[in-house]
Amino acid sequence: MALLLRFLLLCGIVGFTRSLSITTPEQMIEKAKGETAYLPCKFTLSPEDQGPLDIEWLISPADNQKVDQVIILYSGDKIYDDYYPDLKGRVHFTSNDLKSGDASINVTNLQLSDIGTYQCKVKKAPGVANKKIQLVVLVKPSGTRCYVDGSEEIGSDFKLKCEPKEGSLPLQYEWQKLSDSQKMPTSWLAEMTLSVISVKNASSEYSGTYSCTVRNRVGSDQCLLRLNVVPPSNKAGLIAGAIIGTLLALVLIGLIIFCCHKKRREEKYEKEVHHDIREDVPPPKSRTSTARSYIGSNHSSLGSMSPSNMEGYSKTQYNQVPSEDFERTPQSPTLPPAKFVPSVSCLSTWVILRRHRQGISGTFDICGGGTWFKPEERFLMLLSLQCVLEMGHDTRRHWLTIVLPYE
Repeated sequence: MALLLRFLLLCGIVGFTRSLSITTPEQMIEKAKGETAYLPCKFTLSPEDQGPLDIEWLISPADNQKVDQVIILYSGDKIYDDYYPDLKGRVHFTSNDLKSGDASINVTNLQLSDIGTYQCKVKKAPGVANKKIQLVVLVKPSGTRCYVDGSEEIGSDFKLKCEPKEGSLPLQYEWQKLSDSQKMPTSWLAEMTLSVISVKNASSEYSGTYSCTVRNRVGSDQCLLRLNVVPPSNKAGLIAGAIIGTLLALVLIGLIIFCCHKKRREEKYEKEVHHDIREDVPPPKSRTSTARSYIGSNHSSLGSMSPSNMEGYSKTQYNQVPSEDFERTPQSPTLPPAKFVPSVSCLSTWVILRRHRQGISGTFDICGGGTWFKPEERFLMLLSLQCVLEMGHDTRRHWLTIVLPYE
């Protein structure tokens, strides 16, 4: 009996002994994206808790596909906050003295990926305690746009729309009229809390400035709309004007294309005419009798040279010339190296021969005779030159047989 009483007394003492406990209740915290979330975790210790103090925060992501991961740890009087890459540099203890009983943390610059369940776990042997806090990150409404969908004309139907660019659901809408009577049309009252107001059979009384306010649990945004209901426009005139303008544009484009094509054809024609060369007179056949006629008669084949210019030339070099009726392929004679190479340019009926080396020029008229070089020069070769006579756009070829003098 005494042993039983002693056992019951011992159990009672143990039952009334205080152990480590976290006083912060479990809760859900909602914050806006970009803000800072304060996650509280306050605890108390008992005299029996004599072991080292360890504090750790863990996250269970909202997708439930990842295991719990440590995001920050206090152990051995040191803080380790680089366990979780997604929160690196954004999670911190709020207290400088964690032994005082405050293990709360701040999560800065909240992102949608931070949504999840956070667990605070405190250990001090033999005591152990933990609490869970659910964090929800919402997006404030922003970039709200108000506009009219339809024609703002009397008697027409259109819609007033209020659309935020972003914002977490659920969203609440509120329309207000800011100008004139500041009284909304009765037919709109049922849609004053919707994002779209359908307007039927519009009248000029609907004109004015309206505001739309969008709200959710973490913020709000507003936009303004100016409605101006006007009489119907003359659509027939607008359509006719558009058609006429289109036709004029097509005509102008056609004229431009025509002018460009015409100019291109003219340029092509001028180029073809300029390069149109007709061969009227074929080049004369080379005959040895021609050379004999030059020496025997002391005249050039052009008949334009003075006989006195031919006195100094020897006739023996043209002995044994075949008959005029016998033709043979002319053979190029072996010529001594020339002291100059004459250049020929033809303009109208004039041929100019220049001696490049000595700077002496001689000119003779093809039609009426003229002057030649010094009589002591010998004629050693025959040369058929093509002289181009240009008369306007008519270009013809004339073949002349002339004798070039060499020393």
